[in-house]
Amino acid sequence: MPRPYPPEYRARAVALVRAGKQAKQTAVELGIHPVTLSNWIRQDDIDNGRRQLSPVVGIGGAARGEAPHP
Repeated sequence: MPRPYPPEYRARAVALVRAGKQAKQTAVELGIHPVTLSNWIRQDDIDNGRRQLSPVVGIGGAARGEAPHP
């Protein structure tokens, strides 16, 4: 599925929030859903080492690449 927003657009939106603008207002002004902007901010945090990936609830060890128990 193609991404409808180019990386530069996403980066600019995240930068506005990082500069102190409220996320909800930024989303409204840019015409995107606030959850979309929240996801972009979360991904930016992960990409830049400010946040670690959360473990996926309900996924067994084999799905995480762990060896099965004997």
